[in-house]
Amino acid sequence: MKNYIQHGNITTYDHCVRVARMSYMLGEALRLKVSHKELIRAAFLHDYFLYDWHSDYSTSCDPDRSLPLRLFQRYQSLHGFTHPRTAMENARRDFDLTDKEAQIIRSHMWPLTIMHPPKSKEAFLVCCADKIVSLHETIAMRK
Repeated sequence: MKNYIQHGNITTYDHCVRVARMSYMLGEALRLKVSHKELIRAAFLHDYFLYDWHSDYSTSCDPDRSLPLRLFQRYQSLHGFTHPRTAMENARRDFDLTDKEAQIIRSHMWPLTIMHPPKSKEAFLVCCADKIVSLHETIAMRK
């Protein structure tokens, strides 16, 4: 995650750390009773898609490069819709996730992914934190 850029010049790793911190701070500010362990783990893994969504044709959707570039470019434009599932599948493969953690990761792009709304307080916090942090990284932190 440290090798991929998320927004502007921010790595996916740094973005996920910021989202985890913001999720925790929002929960504390709202005085919500949540599972801090599941909140932080899922927040950190919410973008665990492991490819450069800006340009990495070779590893994102077509590791063996069998698709024409035109189809990759179409897939790339759908990254916002598709990466939550990829991140969830990768995290399930590499970590022992709870069902709640998987659902938090899967739903973090709601309402864009309309069929996968947040189903817990933790999921709602990560969803909101991701939008706050992404906006800040895209606008305020650009150099």
